[in-house]
Amino acid sequence: MTTSAHAPSAAPCIAIVDDDQALRDSLVWLLESVGMTTYAYADGESFLAAASDDVDVLLLDVRMPGMSGLQVQQLLADQKAMLPVIMMTGHGDVPMAVAALKNAAFDFIEKPFNHQQLIDTVQQALALSHHQRDAAQQYALLQQRYQALRPKEQRIVLHVAEGMTSREIAEHMQISVKTVEVYRLRAMKTMAAANLAQLVRQAVALRLVTALPPNTLLS
Repeated sequence: MTTSAHAPSAAPCIAIVDDDQALRDSLVWLLESVGMTTYAYADGESFLAAASDDVDVLLLDVRMPGMSGLQVQQLLADQKAMLPVIMMTGHGDVPMAVAALKNAAFDFIEKPFNHQQLIDTVQQALALSHHQRDAAQQYALLQQRYQALRPKEQRIVLHVAEGMTSREIAEHMQISVKTVEVYRLRAMKTMAAANLAQLVRQAVALRLVTALPPNTLLS
């Protein structure tokens, strides 16, 4: 079913943007034959007007009237959209497709397509899409947990991630070692960190520090 109205679906959602209706119809048939949902658009403007978070992968023609595929891709990049883009090119458009790859496109495929190659490429892009979304959800949850910490607990997480011992933290914050350990245990519980090493890795993931200190396993 070719549609531009997005509805919730458990099947992977592939957006197709190409000004060639026959090609759009062919891609819709091919992708839906392997259990995917498709949204088909004749131009980039229509896709951008209707786009939503349920799209997993974008099949995007490089050369179209109005906005080119490269312009659509650049706009998505500017919006920091986590959407794998597969560029579709004619033979003469390969240099443009290479430029798209340099701008973080997932891949490009040349027309006419090998059906199995196209499906394989879409499946690979879907795997990347799911990984990116899982990572984004985990990061958001980690941020939420960190923000739930008290200010002193946040400071202790930072100092631990910097490689400071409990005694050094106590001296720096002018509190007792026992208080440092109590706050640290509270922070680990709130952050759902099973051990000190995991707490440090969470701090790195949150970009509180840039790298793991050499004494990560200190307790």
